[in-house]
Amino acid sequence: MIWYVLAVVLGLALICAVIALIVTERRRPRKPKPVAPSAAVLSRGALDVVNAGLRRLTGECLRSGRSLPDLYAVVYSEKRLGLLLAAPEEQAPAPWTAEQDGERWVISTDDLHRPGPEGEPALPYALTVTLGLDGPDRVLVDLSRATGAVSLTGAPEEVRKLVRTIVVEALAGPVGALAQVTLVGSLSDGTLLHGDETRSSRLHSAASLEEAFAGAASGAGAQEPGSPEVTQIFRLIEGSSRLAVQGEAPHLFVVDASQLPRRESALAGLRRGDALLVLGEAATGWRWRIGPDGSLDTGPLGLQITRHAGRMA
Repeated sequence: MIWYVLAVVLGLALICAVIALIVTERRRPRKPKPVAPSAAVLSRGALDVVNAGLRRLTGECLRSGRSLPDLYAVVYSEKRLGLLLAAPEEQAPAPWTAEQDGERWVISTDDLHRPGPEGEPALPYALTVTLGLDGPDRVLVDLSRATGAVSLTGAPEEVRKLVRTIVVEALAGPVGALAQVTLVGSLSDGTLLHGDETRSSRLHSAASLEEAFAGAASGAGAQEPGSPEVTQIFRLIEGSSRLAVQGEAPHLFVVDASQLPRRESALAGLRRGDALLVLGEAATGWRWRIGPDGSLDTGPLGLQITRHAGRMA
């Protein structure tokens, strides 16, 4: 009889423990399920919105005589366009508003599409390209903000897929409408790019990085003075200081890490405002890594990328 009573008591205790566990699990806060990006965020039209926002920003700053903000990334969420600033500014030009103590400027897409002053070419930010998605948001970064090379590691095919997407966007997208791109060494053999983008007059090739830098320095691909497409071009010099340069567009160089010169002075020819994208490990600059799930670790840059741009299509 005693054993029977003990068994009943233990059974009831076990049932109570299970019920308590179930109640605790139900009360525990759960992480919200990731929201899928909308068709507008995934489409090429998103780049038109980003371009319109950057043109509007450039135009407002030129008209008001204020310097351009030192932005390093753009976030588009269909209803809003956000600029992430490296140097916070709490006073944003209308119709932009400052958030997070001036670290982010935002504008609604409704305000962006309302009639306003004509924008200016977004050449100050011509190397702003899509990195991928942060849940439902499209995230772009200005490659010219890197102080050295931007190196990309991970599974080789994933790396090439993302680099291919970045280069095609720079050549065919509206934001980088006048940016120049040079493929260096083995990357110019036709395996990285194929299709209409290879016929762009802004796409160049070079046998070595030294040759690529020399070609850019000699003015290869520069815009003709007085071109109706170019009124003023701003180049990043230091921090938020920008210098207006006539007839010169930002340049993106792309090279495999195996063909990156090892000497310390190898990157001395990289001009401020240009960018160097390396497939593989590089010793300096921004170091990014693609995960097995297609996410992208941007390191100290701190941008969350749940799906890189090469997997967005």
